[in-house]
Amino acid sequence: MPHHSQLAHEPEFDQAVHEITSTLEPLFHKHPELHRALAVAQVPERVIQFRVVWEDDHGKMHVNRGFRVQFNSALGPYKGGIRFHPTVNLSILKFLGFEQTFKNALTGLMMGGGKGGADFDPKGKSDNEIRKFCCAFMQELSRHIGQDTDVPAGDIGVGGREVAYMFGAYKKYRNEFSGILTGKGMSFGGSNIRPEATGYGLVYYVSHMLKHLATVPGHGTHGNHGWHDKHVAISGAGNVAQYAALKVIELGGHVVSLSDSQGALIAKHGHGKGFSVEDIAAIANLKLSHGYLHDFVKHNHDIAERFEYHEGKRPWTLIHKVHIALPCATQNEVSEEEAHHLNHAGCHIVAEGSNMGSTMEAINVFEKSRKESHGHGIWYAPGKAANCGGVAVSGLEMAQNSQRLQWSPQEVDLKLQDIMKNCYEICYDTAKDYMPADAKEGTLPSLVMGANIAGFLKVAGAMKAQGDWW
Repeated sequence: MPHHSQLAHEPEFDQAVHEITSTLEPLFHKHPELHRALAVAQVPERVIQFRVVWEDDHGKMHVNRGFRVQFNSALGPYKGGIRFHPTVNLSILKFLGFEQTFKNALTGLMMGGGKGGADFDPKGKSDNEIRKFCCAFMQELSRHIGQDTDVPAGDIGVGGREVAYMFGAYKKYRNEFSGILTGKGMSFGGSNIRPEATGYGLVYYVSHMLKHLATVPGHGTHGNHGWHDKHVAISGAGNVAQYAALKVIELGGHVVSLSDSQGALIAKHGHGKGFSVEDIAAIANLKLSHGYLHDFVKHNHDIAERFEYHEGKRPWTLIHKVHIALPCATQNEVSEEEAHHLNHAGCHIVAEGSNMGSTMEAINVFEKSRKESHGHGIWYAPGKAANCGGVAVSGLEMAQNSQRLQWSPQEVDLKLQDIMKNCYEICYDTAKDYMPADAKEGTLPSLVMGANIAGFLKVAGAMKAQGDWW
C-alpha cells in the first residue's frame, strides 16, 4: 500500500493551483496582500475520508473509500458533485473542489465550493448493488452535510437514480425531508431546466460573446446576426452536448459535429444544415440505451448519406470551416494541434461545456491568437464561466426547496439567462480592468483571466470580511 501523508504528491490539485496562480499575476501585481488570501484559500476548510462497507448480490462484502472535500464556505454552504469512479482520489477531489469554489462565485448565488465521491465503480453493478452502496455511503456522509452546511449533487457515475437513493437514505437516517442534494426527481424537490441547464447556459454565454464581436470594427459577419448561419462544432453526445445543440439549432445555427468515446460524426458538406432536432432526439434515445454514434449511422441509410463517421477521432481536425467550437465531452479534449487546426478553420469562439476541456497548451494557442489578431483570432471562454449554468440551476433548486415551491420552466430559464449574462459581464469587465498596458488597440480581453480574477476576488473579499485571513 502506498504511504499517504498530509503532504502527499497531488498532481491534479497542484496543476489546478498553478493554473489559477499564473492567471492571477496581474492581480497580485496591483494587490500583493492577496497572496496571503490565496495561501489560505488553497487549503480546504475540511477533508472527510471514510470507509464504505457494502454487500453485493452474492452476499460478498466489499469496502471502498469515501470522501468529501469541504473546500470553502465563504459565500454559502459547500456545493459540488459526488463522483463514483475507480479513479477517485483526494488529489482529484481537491482539484475539483478548488475549481468549484470559483465557478460557484461566478454564478452570483450563495454557494461555497466542495466535491466528494468514492472509488466505487458503478459499471456492471446491479440496481440493487447501487442502492446498497448509496445507502452505505450516505450512512457516514449524512453526519457531515445539511441544507445550510453542504449540499452535494451528481457527477460522473452519479445520476438521478443515485441521487434519489442517497436522498432516501438521508431521510431515513435523519428523519428529515430537506433539500440536502440537488438533481432530485421532479416529484420530490427537483427543478425544471436542470437537465438542460449546462448546455443552454453555455449557448447563452456565447450569445453575449457574439453580441460583443458584432461591435468590433472590421469583424464583419463574425458577430452579426447572433447564431444565424454559424457553423458550430460540438463534441460529446451526452446531456450537455444534446441541449447545447438543440439551443444552437433553435437560434439558427448549424451543428456540424457530435462525438462519443468511440468516434466522431461529421455533417457532409452540402447536405442540408447539419444535425436536425429529430437527429438529436434519436441520438438521445440511442444514448439512453447505452448505444454509440456508429450504431446511429449503421442502421440508417439517410443518416449515412448526410453524415460521415470517423472511428476513434475527435471532431476538431475533421471540419474545414467552423465559426464556433463547443467542447462538451470531457477534460483535455482539445490538444495543441487541434487548437491550431481550429484557428486555421476560421474558428473565432471556443467555449467549454466540459470542465477543463482544453489542455494548457491549447489554451496558450487560443490566447496567443487573441493577443496577436486585433480582435480577429480565437476568443476563448473557460468552463468555469461558460458552463456554470448547471451549478447555477442547482443553486436555484436550493432556493425552490427553501421556499417549498417549484418554479415553472419559463421562470427558471429566465433566471438562468440572467445568471449567464451577469457571469459574462463580470468576466469581461474584470478582464478589461486587468488588461496589460501594452495590449494593442482592438485586442479582446482574456475571459480566462477575467473569470479567475473575478471569482477569486469575490471569495477572497468574503473571507477577509469573515476573518479568514488578515
